[in-house]
Amino acid sequence: MGAFSDIINSSILYLIAAGVLLFITVMCVVFLVKSYRAGIKIGMDKAILRKTIISSATFTLLPSISILLGVIALMVHLGVPLSWLRLSVIGSLQYELQVANTAAEGLKITLEELGDMDSFVTIALVMTAGILGGVVCCLFFLKKYLGNLQKTPKKEKSGKPGFGAYATVAMFVGLCGAYIGAFVGEAVTGKVVEIDGVDTLVRDYMPLVVALFSAGAMAVFEYFVQKKGKTVLENFSLACSMLIAMATAVLISLI
Repeated sequence: MGAFSDIINSSILYLIAAGVLLFITVMCVVFLVKSYRAGIKIGMDKAILRKTIISSATFTLLPSISILLGVIALMVHLGVPLSWLRLSVIGSLQYELQVANTAAEGLKITLEELGDMDSFVTIALVMTAGILGGVVCCLFFLKKYLGNLQKTPKKEKSGKPGFGAYATVAMFVGLCGAYIGAFVGEAVTGKVVEIDGVDTLVRDYMPLVVALFSAGAMAVFEYFVQKKGKTVLENFSLACSMLIAMATAVLISLI
């Protein structure tokens, strides 16, 4: 395992990840400069532009805490360079660990048992291939999709919500439904695993309990944001819910 860990955290992988991230950083700086100059050209106040840049950078740091937690959770199994690269460019916090686990199950192992390069490359390839679906959809369908979201249908003018009001909510409800369904399945029906050479039915309640605690934490944050007007808490809700979920998992493991 020591040799495997050294390989997935090798200097060459750090250099590759750093090279990609440097390219992305340069591209972001170029767009920032071009946007600033475009704002000046159309007559926007420089002080307002600088204030917008500073406030945007500040409010970007707080939500990134949840991304950092995702990197930490992922790098335990897949090393720092790949985890850092995945969640810095195109990866999704909700996507990465789930797909990595699914790919590991296809290899008849768990992420905790990952210890050879063939399995590592397979898991990395599955994660990459899966996320490319979003890129392809953006290339060919995003313009039309955004047009549907941004236009105001007749029924929306009459006070009834249109397509854009339902699309994002429906996607998140579907995503949560898929996860909760899987967690309930693990708790109720369980799965057969080999323990000391004997096939044993194991029911895992931890994912369901952790999901309930994290959902409860998020509900508390939403209450204060929506009902009490504490909008500043919105930047901490995801990160804090993840920390509470992690602490719950640790406590359950200890019990």
